[in-house]
Amino acid sequence: MKKMSEWNWSLDKIKDVKKNDFKVVSCFSCGGGSTMGFKLAGYEVIGNVEIDPSMMKLYKQNHNPKYPFEMPIQEFNRLSISKIPKEFFNIDILDGSPPCSTFSVSGKREQKWGGAFSFREGQAKQRLDDLFFDFIETADRLQPKIIVAENVVGLILGKARGYVSAIIEAFDEVGYTTQLFKLNAATMRVPQKRERVFFVCHRKDLSYPKLRLELHEQPITYGAVRTGKGRPISQESETYKRWKKRRPKDRNFGDIMKREIGRDTNFSTVIFKDQLVPNTITASSMYLRNDVPEFISNEDIIRIQTFPYDYDFMDQNVQYVCGMSVPPIMMKKIAEQIYLQWLK
Repeated sequence: MKKMSEWNWSLDKIKDVKKNDFKVVSCFSCGGGSTMGFKLAGYEVIGNVEIDPSMMKLYKQNHNPKYPFEMPIQEFNRLSISKIPKEFFNIDILDGSPPCSTFSVSGKREQKWGGAFSFREGQAKQRLDDLFFDFIETADRLQPKIIVAENVVGLILGKARGYVSAIIEAFDEVGYTTQLFKLNAATMRVPQKRERVFFVCHRKDLSYPKLRLELHEQPITYGAVRTGKGRPISQESETYKRWKKRRPKDRNFGDIMKREIGRDTNFSTVIFKDQLVPNTITASSMYLRNDVPEFISNEDIIRIQTFPYDYDFMDQNVQYVCGMSVPPIMMKKIAEQIYLQWLK
């Protein structure tokens, strides 16, 4: 019998994973990408905090959390101790991906710093620059043994590096030693060149050694995960006209536009080629197949993000949910190493 690929899995598999008796609380949980990663590594995720009602609906449908908190992280931090489950205090791992899109490498990001934004209609506006410090306040209150926080790689580039120093200092002030890792999902059995920064912290009273996250697994190409028919590109559209002008070396429409008009633009319309590892899946970019005039399929997106094939997206956009989530297999690999090196 042919062994199934690691990215090709179902939610049913979680019940067969050997449990390790360690517990996790997830903040900014979105669709539960990191939650699924921890579960695949044997942890129990007992609760979550999520601001978006649509995402919480999805989270409940697919993960059935024991303690769901649908509210902004700031409101959670203001709850009285009596309203927070006792299991949350001194939890083994506090997980979180504080949204920091203002530190993305795209656009004039410095102009966005300090502003209040919401990711989509119906969601409360928040100062995204502050969310990491709100998360650190949560850690200070709950005093988990370990903290895992994921964020965009733009956080460690240019002027944003001062922000990283402030984060590490804030963790230190509330009693945590921090290690910073820049990781590429493509080295972790995820079919995607997704670079992300991970802050992995432990409480200072715990004598853990330096964590090593040296993962160099064989990359997976788009051709290995490609499936289903994608939505056709309308032949009347500008997208089709530009797609027709592609050349073998072009990776995105930025390459085409630079050749056509002499400047970089439209680089978020990406061309996927069977022989290459897919680019990062984001919530808003466009992804096209190179050999046929089609967008990549939803099934492609699910596989590239290593979501389970039976995940119930309900009425939500597949690309949005996946693009806003941590790839489960990426978090699984990190969680396995935390267990092996620190907790076992």
